[in-house]
Amino acid sequence: MLYIVATPIGNLKDITLRALKVLKEADLILCEDTRQTKKLLEHYQIKTPCLSYHHHSKLNRINYIAELLNQDKSLALVSDAGTPCVSDPGSKLIDLALNQIENLKIIPIPGPAALIAAASISGFSMERFLFLGFLPRKKHRQKILKEISESRYAVIFYESPYRVLKTLEELKILLSPERRLAVCRELSKKFETIYRGNVSEIIEKLKNPSAGEKIKGEFAVIIDKID
Repeated sequence: MLYIVATPIGNLKDITLRALKVLKEADLILCEDTRQTKKLLEHYQIKTPCLSYHHHSKLNRINYIAELLNQDKSLALVSDAGTPCVSDPGSKLIDLALNQIENLKIIPIPGPAALIAAASISGFSMERFLFLGFLPRKKHRQKILKEISESRYAVIFYESPYRVLKTLEELKILLSPERRLAVCRELSKKFETIYRGNVSEIIEKLKNPSAGEKIKGEFAVIIDKID
């Protein structure tokens, strides 16, 4: 049995009782970075062993996980933060497991997700929206940025602190001054900040942060739809 367990995106209190129960009772926890996951486990005094699973996991690691599932072991898959399989390698593991293991039971344990948290406080119409994960650094990048600028739906994507200004500068060329954005940083953490305005206003705020403020942590960027 494979559980897909959502974990906090920042504040360790943002975890469900069901998630804690699954993590305590699982035979093994699969995680992107064992060091990151162990912070959560130690906070809740969970002793379940961990095994790393990430983008660079080799075939023998994947085969070992499949073997455990074939033995009816109970495994819990977590990401570094938020809901697994959304912009992380978990979806590949699920696909491989479903192809290799007959009647495998996969159970979602829902909880925090940065994109939903960002959408909920954007103030934009969210009946329909596009989620693009992390934008490509090179291949098809300009095409995707153009599609974002022309979208009839709100668009959400993630960006790193090292590229967020570059991405916004690129979008500045394509977006009209009336197009509204909400840029969310460090959601649920101590220095949570929501920047609102048009793209030029947000760039200015990021370039001239408040005293002691640094551009760090992943960003969730929401661009309102074209009216």
